[in-house]
Amino acid sequence: MLAAADGMESRAEAQRLIEAGSVTVNGEARPKRHALATGDVVEAVLPPDRGAQELKAEDLGVPVVYADDRLLVVDKPAGMVTHPSRGHSSGTLVHGLLGAGAGGGDDPERPGIVHRLDRDTSGLLLVARDERTHRRLSRMMRDREIGRRYLALVYGDFPPALTVDRPLGRDPRRRTRQAVLAHGGRDAVTHFRRLEQIGAVALVEARLETGRTHQVRVHLESAGHPVFGDPVYGRGRADHGLGRQFLHAYALEFDHPETGEHLAFDSPLPPDLETALAGARARAAGDG
Repeated sequence: MLAAADGMESRAEAQRLIEAGSVTVNGEARPKRHALATGDVVEAVLPPDRGAQELKAEDLGVPVVYADDRLLVVDKPAGMVTHPSRGHSSGTLVHGLLGAGAGGGDDPERPGIVHRLDRDTSGLLLVARDERTHRRLSRMMRDREIGRRYLALVYGDFPPALTVDRPLGRDPRRRTRQAVLAHGGRDAVTHFRRLEQIGAVALVEARLETGRTHQVRVHLESAGHPVFGDPVYGRGRADHGLGRQFLHAYALEFDHPETGEHLAFDSPLPPDLETALAGARARAAGDG
């Protein structure tokens, strides 16, 4: 097993290397589901700076919406990476939450992290504070017992309701992107509801049934309704000065893993998205 190889610290690290294309079988990158045969040669290229620095708490002013001795709910601002990665050794959400007691999980660079948001996606994140809670929340996430909803401004005339059930995986032609895959992708389901049609764009709610990387953005692009301002999946459309994708994780609900109490939280649109929405309404009114 790759995770048991010399220098490999965890199964999660092994999976990240495979997904990054840093693991080859007989000289070719393979997905993690690839079955090995007798005589196959497996090679892994380890990042040179792995483990170079111990994580240190930073005062980043991350808003904490809820806290108890088991977990945190935080409101991540846009522009902040969730956890350390190559090129992001400081200033991440993890650094900002170390002082709040985030903890748990088998990855020392992602203590407490149960799920993540893209750097330029704002909104609510659930974070564990101990190993037992992390394990329970991770299971709840896998079992689809944690409700997550997003607000997105998208292009096109959007139907009243739409469910996209299309498997996702790394784009074989552009490794920094995710894509809908005809074969070999992971199952991914998103339920959409139109809240407001605003001329050539629409405000929609996205409810996650699964939680894959870039899921909402890729599903909307595949349905012909890319997210307003999306620099990767937005097909080069103008963002009218927004500077990021219009995507906000605005609602989170779940039963507390220790007490069973039902908890529900919501986050208002941040000012930049409110301004972009007002601009879209003004343009639509002007066109009318």
